[in-house]
Amino acid sequence: MIDTAIVVLLAVAAFFLGACPFSLWIGRAGLRKDIRDFGDGNPGASNVFRAGGRVWGVMALMADILKGMPFIVTAQYILGYAQPVGYVIAICAVLGHAYSPFLRFHGGKALAVFGGTLLALGRWDIIICLVILFFIGFLFINNDAWTVMCGMAGTLVYLSLTGTDTWEIAFMAGVTVILLFKHIQGLKLSMGKPGRLVNWIRSRKKAA
Repeated sequence: MIDTAIVVLLAVAAFFLGACPFSLWIGRAGLRKDIRDFGDGNPGASNVFRAGGRVWGVMALMADILKGMPFIVTAQYILGYAQPVGYVIAICAVLGHAYSPFLRFHGGKALAVFGGTLLALGRWDIIICLVILFFIGFLFINNDAWTVMCGMAGTLVYLSLTGTDTWEIAFMAGVTVILLFKHIQGLKLSMGKPGRLVNWIRSRKKAA
């Protein structure tokens, strides 16, 4: 039986753990830099790498992934709640990262914490689908925002065609909407045709 108070507590805890800007804190502690001065200005792990720290960047990436996991694991594997509870907790973690109250409701683009929630949920089919679609997008699209959104849209189509449950589709749709708002500026730009693969082939031909 689900205890509503415990589920609410786990969801709120997931939100605030997700809201912890570990990448920003790691950048300040390890690099003595504000990572928001680099790249796209977001407090995410990618800007720790851009600030010049590979080791610190890996640490930040792992922290962002791991913070999406504890309360899903607690709900599903310790308390034995059904997976829909995990989806609710997962989307709270993603929301916390994307709109952190510690950063005046600004935040990162939430891909790493989203990945962490999928690992905790054990949804390897979604992970594999996203990786394949992101890789295809990386090859044929020169705009990361469009790559992300095409991958999310393609995964939603996959879930709809495979007859998955409503909770899972609702979770993915919710995350897609969050990522849409986080990538809105990049989506205002073109996809960057003809794509990285074609540009790479052309550069190789010129070099030859």
